[in-house]
Amino acid sequence: MTVLILARDLDPSADAMVTALRDRGTPMCRVNTAWFPAQLSVSAGLRRGRWSGYLRTPAHCVELEDVHAVWYRSPEAYQMPDALSEPERHHAFLEAKYGLGGVLSSLSAFWVNHPARMADAAYKPVQLVRAGECGLTVPDTVITNEADTVRCFAAEGHTITKLLGSNTISEEGTRKLSWTGVLGEDDLADLRGIEVTTHMVQRWVPKAFEARVIVMGEHMTVVAIHAGNAASYVDWRSDYDALTYDVIEPPAAVSKGIHSLMRAFGLVYGALDFVVTPSGEWVFLEINPGGQYGWIEAATGVPLTSVLADLLTEGRP
Repeated sequence: MTVLILARDLDPSADAMVTALRDRGTPMCRVNTAWFPAQLSVSAGLRRGRWSGYLRTPAHCVELEDVHAVWYRSPEAYQMPDALSEPERHHAFLEAKYGLGGVLSSLSAFWVNHPARMADAAYKPVQLVRAGECGLTVPDTVITNEADTVRCFAAEGHTITKLLGSNTISEEGTRKLSWTGVLGEDDLADLRGIEVTTHMVQRWVPKAFEARVIVMGEHMTVVAIHAGNAASYVDWRSDYDALTYDVIEPPAAVSKGIHSLMRAFGLVYGALDFVVTPSGEWVFLEINPGGQYGWIEAATGVPLTSVLADLLTEGRP
């Protein structure tokens, strides 16, 4: 039985997982879907309602029927040949997505996480509703492209803005980052361009500290994140060097709500973020079904790679 790791070429967490699985004697194959078609090929046939065949790279050939677990670790997009025209590349990309992607998605393996489940969980507005349904506290939030709506919401209390998707934009070789920000008077006075797309604004939640929760099957690791300066107090991602950490236990009701949310989305793995208020209330912010955990492992010593390697080896939560 084989663990299939779908990951980009440069990924320290995937490197560590390869080592952990080798140490366990667990057969595995690491593939980046960006290798297709130059360094990755597929041959699959449907028999009795199941796909059989193989994936082939210059170094490995893995039988599809041998794959008992898949770690979907943010692989990169298919890379179509430069010799094709732009319309041809687009066509070839879609055929690869629905062909190779469809075969992989149909494997009856233990997925961490299945890409369809990750896609379902990608929408923050859906996350907030589901979290509330699962008994977690969520902040008041507005989604809008109207300036007046933002100003009315901000008039009711301290307000922040954050992106609904990735906080990274790459343009002309430059990588730009956007952090959660507090809306001030100057921001509210000039909301030009807001009509172009939707924006999320949210009520500011007073912080004693923030918490990152890593869920792997039934295993849960909760780490308090303490900000060391003003920037990291608003968004801890803005300055990792200013952070300190403590491994803590969440309230039982929060743990129950987290496991309910994981089940609601059909996820095995999740990285969840909370604000813990000075009064001790836990307020849910978001869940990332492909969120990073390596820096938490390095900072705290909690053996998260080992936990996940055991899950993949066993092929069940």
